[in-house]
Amino acid sequence: MNTLEKIQANLEKYNIDAIVVESPFNRRYLTGFTGTFGVAFISKDQAKFITDFRYTEQAANQAQHFDIIENRNTTKEIANLVQTMGIKTVGFEEEHVTFNQYRQLEKELNASLIPISSPVEDLRKVKTDDEIAKIKTAASIADKAFTKILNDIRPGVTEMDINNKLEMYMRDAGATSSSFDLIIASGDRSALPHGVASNKIIETGDMVTLDFGALYEGYCSDMTRTVAVGEPDQQLKDIYEIVKRALELGISAVKSGVQCKYIDTVVRDFISSKGYGENFGHGTGHSFGLEIHEGPYFSQKSKDVLETGMVMTIEPGIYIPNLGGVRIEDDVLVTETACEILTTSPKELIFL
Repeated sequence: MNTLEKIQANLEKYNIDAIVVESPFNRRYLTGFTGTFGVAFISKDQAKFITDFRYTEQAANQAQHFDIIENRNTTKEIANLVQTMGIKTVGFEEEHVTFNQYRQLEKELNASLIPISSPVEDLRKVKTDDEIAKIKTAASIADKAFTKILNDIRPGVTEMDINNKLEMYMRDAGATSSSFDLIIASGDRSALPHGVASNKIIETGDMVTLDFGALYEGYCSDMTRTVAVGEPDQQLKDIYEIVKRALELGISAVKSGVQCKYIDTVVRDFISSKGYGENFGHGTGHSFGLEIHEGPYFSQKSKDVLETGMVMTIEPGIYIPNLGGVRIEDDVLVTETACEILTTSPKELIFL
């Protein structure tokens, strides 16, 4: 069953005759269309893709299961389809439709508008074989770039120097770009979980956290390694071993059928048992794919259960203000009995 057939099969569950999908990532997932303008209109037995003259040829090539309609005024065209197809109820993505867009649809459509929560995102949680292959390539690119960047991390260079070279290495290895703004945080800045690269100069004794990923054919990877430049503070070396063990425990607990909350508990309880519970303030991980943050999440609030084919990060961290921090993150593919680790860079502490 392809992605279009999956959403069509769910229309009855949502008690709607058709659905409008305009959010870029969901639109790409359902149609394969990579352009910047277009709307999918899907009923139980028909699939229309509305775009303008700039993209009709591209849409015909990419959205092969859809009838392509050229019309810049997508709302008017949806209204025409509602009338000609006898549609009575139309679902829309409640997380993505603005109030102004809703008002336009309400004005033009002679049908009931039904807000639907995450109709496509729920399908995206379990990756297809094609998606998994692309994510594996993205992870491999990140691993290759990490190996190369180790030769550049030394006292006297700036975080931004490392940021730029790491981005270049990923592109050289086949990435379209990085999959998010890289986090390069050294010294006491490594205590910032989202410390994007600055002009700070890396010094002897610094821990350097590198959180990065590659974008390959639209799909992301996301890994973190923390390395030492010279000899760091003993507490930071101790923290590193705690974080590494927490990661190992999290990975060993992953398999199909396990609650996402449980993975977070395993990791969090271990860090807390070592006295650093208050220094681990973020979730244990998240899924990713077309976007760098997708559901499900490893958190105490999660109600999701792992399924074969989900791709997740596991990323424990400990952060000590005015001292520094450590985070180590792997990408894993959930299988029936365990998980496959996709990011293979060393996790032993590297001294540079």
